[in-house]
Amino acid sequence: MTQRIETLTTPTAGRVVRSKWARRWLTFLMVLGPGLIVMVADNDAGAVSTYTQAGATYGVKLLWLLIFLLPVTYFVQEMVARLGIATGQGHAAMIYKRFGKWWGAFSLFDLELLNFLTMVTEFAAINLAASMLGISPYLAVPLTAVGLIVMVATASYRRWERVSIILCVLDLAWLAYALFLGPSVSTVARACVLPGMPPHGITSDYIFLVIAIVGTTIAPWQLFFQQSCIADKRLRFSDLKWERIDTFIGACIVILMAACMMLVGDAARRYGLQHAGFTYTDPAQMARFLGQAFGPLVRNGVLLLMINAAVLGTTTISLSSAWAYGEVKGWPSSLDMKVNDAPGFYAVYALGVLLAAGLVLIPGAPLQLIILGVQVLAGIMLPSAIIFLQLLLNDKELLGAQFVNKPWNNVVNWIIIGVLFALSLVLAAQVVAPNIFPKG
Repeated sequence: MTQRIETLTTPTAGRVVRSKWARRWLTFLMVLGPGLIVMVADNDAGAVSTYTQAGATYGVKLLWLLIFLLPVTYFVQEMVARLGIATGQGHAAMIYKRFGKWWGAFSLFDLELLNFLTMVTEFAAINLAASMLGISPYLAVPLTAVGLIVMVATASYRRWERVSIILCVLDLAWLAYALFLGPSVSTVARACVLPGMPPHGITSDYIFLVIAIVGTTIAPWQLFFQQSCIADKRLRFSDLKWERIDTFIGACIVILMAACMMLVGDAARRYGLQHAGFTYTDPAQMARFLGQAFGPLVRNGVLLLMINAAVLGTTTISLSSAWAYGEVKGWPSSLDMKVNDAPGFYAVYALGVLLAAGLVLIPGAPLQLIILGVQVLAGIMLPSAIIFLQLLLNDKELLGAQFVNKPWNNVVNWIIIGVLFALSLVLAAQVVAPNIFPKG
């Protein structure tokens, strides 16, 4: 029997949907946003550089790492969603309230510093891509910065969210390029389940790139952004199951797109081995090289996807900074407020965007080194951010028995924290003793 959707219109209630399945679908669409945006935005300009470099250097040998990171990414952000719905407050505000001013200031400083450096990498990618497209960076970068400020200054969370979701959908074009340029399905499937080692074994460059991948796949700003986004959207207890689905869908998409970026990088490596020498320097240079082999559609498409990733990354990362700082200061901080009603919130957002854009325009800046270095810094700072999250999710006084972590949650989370700390220690050892691993 076909299920009907019946509606009832009243002067006050408007349209009422009586179909159970239609209600569920509409409820999910209303909740959809924070989880999807935070995940897809994590495939920002730094991610494009990191993943394509991994593919261009090691082919498909690091695809297994992405499969490992899929459940890790979801578990971390599911905790954030639970915390945001249970408290109705942002992550920065909760750290200040539960751990005091010193630890609150420590976490806020880490976030603001890392976010600003990450925004520099976003504009660095716009600089590189625009230059390759024949557009002056001195035009493209300032125009993008102004556009990003206008994007959030409309006093409508829903409007900003719709634009961001459109940018997320555009990111799916990586899949088309991976299908066109990538190796056989069997090669990809085998690399996803069987860890591959580089020809010269584990080297310092290999470890550096592994930590960069972890740092860009799970970034500290995501914890602050999604929780504040949930609070600004005013999601309720009944929305938690839908927000979990929203987050899971986002996690699957972000890992799939990361794999596609690796496959695009691998295409440049394979073509370079067969026809001409190729040494990866940045994704824009890689796009130009691919264009020589596969035409301007590939070249320009990859460059435009770089810009799309940078725009989505910048708006989410700068919002996480503005929300966090505003929460700590007690300022009105909502995208539904006009600029005059929340001047501090919008000022932090705009100032971060403008300063990051300005730094990128300094002549001779080592853009690709900055991009990859920031991803490694994110990997180093991530363990402390997740420890705060883990402690908050075990606070029964704060969350009640319904929302605190289950025992299996804690086992999984402490394993994740242990692995992240181990990677940080390996990187520190590599810095202190550069010859501990052979050069790659």
